[in-house]
Amino acid sequence: MRIIDLSVSLEDGTPCDPPSMPTTIDYRDHRQGAEHMRQFFPVAKESDLPKGLGWAIEYVSLTTHSGTHLDAPWHYHPTMDGGKPARTIDQAPLEWCFSDGVVLDFSQKPNGYKVLAADIEAELKRIGYRLKPLDIVVIRSGAETAWGSADYLSAGCGMSREATLYLLEQGVKIVGTDAWSWDRPLSLIAEEFEKTRDASIIWEGHFAGIEKEYYHMEKLTNLGLLPPFGFKLSCFPIKIKNASAGWCRAVALLDA
Repeated sequence: MRIIDLSVSLEDGTPCDPPSMPTTIDYRDHRQGAEHMRQFFPVAKESDLPKGLGWAIEYVSLTTHSGTHLDAPWHYHPTMDGGKPARTIDQAPLEWCFSDGVVLDFSQKPNGYKVLAADIEAELKRIGYRLKPLDIVVIRSGAETAWGSADYLSAGCGMSREATLYLLEQGVKIVGTDAWSWDRPLSLIAEEFEKTRDASIIWEGHFAGIEKEYYHMEKLTNLGLLPPFGFKLSCFPIKIKNASAGWCRAVALLDA
């Protein structure tokens, strides 16, 4: 079996997140770790440790939406499925997080393109695949090439409400994208809203979760290394009580 990593690394001060959502990593090296260890072993001397060195450790400050993560319905709204309490990430059904994967490639679409149901149907026809319940569908948005720069925030296409609901009506429960957001870039939506005042375009892909329960991954990578289908995808989230999202190490498993 071959494993392909679909997750980005958490990085200190990455420009791929807005200033309001910073990630900071304070790296403490082995020399600093020795001082920390001696708090647990008060009578220990430097000579009691290998070359006077102790453990390395990191202190991390971030949001649950930093790095590759899985969003829960609670992120979108307090209710789902016609008024039921929205589930948080610790309540995500784990059996949904390991299933057959499908890649839909819209990477040639321009930044800010709104993917519609007809686009999904056309792509499924192109790759010769029919969706089934619990398939995990991931989107190549075109944003991945901008990873590592501030341009990532405004890169890639995004999913409309109707496209999201189309997938959910096929029994899909988990989806994902290599972009910063499942929706179109927020800055581009904001520009359009300023001109049109059409509130229906605001976060429409996410807000589809008010109508039907679903979970989505954001900030995936390496989707271009995958076939359109014929592989397994694993995306178990970290269990954070009552949280709107959890970091996940998304991976694809292919026959060697």
